[in-house]
Amino acid sequence: MRKELQVAVVGATGVVGESLLSILAEREIPIASIYPLASERSVGKEVTYGGKTLPVQDLAAFDFHKADYALFSAGGSVSAEYAPQAVASGCTVIDNTSEFRYRDEIPLVIPEVNGHKLQDFAAPGVIANPNCSTMQMLVALAPIHREFGISRINVATYQSVSGGGRKVMEELARQTADKLSFRESKPQALKQPIAFNVLPQIDKLQDNGYSREEMKMHWETQKILADDTIQVNATAVRVPVFYGHAEAVHLETRSEASVETVLELLRQTPGVRLIAPAQADAHPTPVTHAAGRDEVFVGRVRRDFSHPNGINLWIVSDNIRKGAALNAVQILETLAGQADCAPVEVNSQHG
Repeated sequence: MRKELQVAVVGATGVVGESLLSILAEREIPIASIYPLASERSVGKEVTYGGKTLPVQDLAAFDFHKADYALFSAGGSVSAEYAPQAVASGCTVIDNTSEFRYRDEIPLVIPEVNGHKLQDFAAPGVIANPNCSTMQMLVALAPIHREFGISRINVATYQSVSGGGRKVMEELARQTADKLSFRESKPQALKQPIAFNVLPQIDKLQDNGYSREEMKMHWETQKILADDTIQVNATAVRVPVFYGHAEAVHLETRSEASVETVLELLRQTPGVRLIAPAQADAHPTPVTHAAGRDEVFVGRVRRDFSHPNGINLWIVSDNIRKGAALNAVQILETLAGQADCAPVEVNSQHG
């Protein structure tokens, strides 16, 4: 008989928090008690879990001794303050922010890619969730790296507004309605208009000219694949789509990889749904494929004629569902012994 769990969801009223509650119920994880937590201003609101309505509790007043696991998705400053308190109370934290990702002692985990990191995890402690863009890219690229090695990745991301939170989603809806009604709409959540536009900066610019969102993909790829020689050159763009990030990926392998072999690897990879070249009129998109789905969709796989070891791919996934909430739940399932499949270990040694 599977142990019933006590689970806290921090940031339960946010976009990711809502998805966490939905997925926890969908996957029928044996949960004895679930505690939706948020800031004091959200106390009195209600959230839905498994067809039931639950009142939101005050995070600052919560006793983490009650919880086996806490899923954090309320911003880095909240995680920095409350995650250590949770761990000190014997609770294991699975954190969706960037607060702990780059600390050497904190595992940064995608269960399909480096789930073996969870085998040696000593609870209680913190496990970090990667950035959503890194996550969907590596679910698709990890098997290629294991087989051929990847030396370099050039990626342009086309990221939906849900990645910026509810206020950015509301801004897109408002600006779209205003634009179609010939009304002027000034940006509030973003510095420039997002409706019918694309914005080539996400997060703050760093000293090297890259945005922090772009550097996250570089740092996290090296850590997750346990290979600090991989170079990731990213351009992150916000687009007027509500759910689902898309990525145009060019990778360079260390040994020659045929398109046919890459396609076969992708067909066999858990969590990946390949849209084969024969389906040329149905390329994966955020709206038609990714939104509301668990899989990472891959299409447009082709040889790069400008580089001898170059492969191009198009990768799409629901950034809120798979890119944040589902990954956290999969980590919880693995730690709690609820997962159906064994984690895969990444081998970073190549010829």
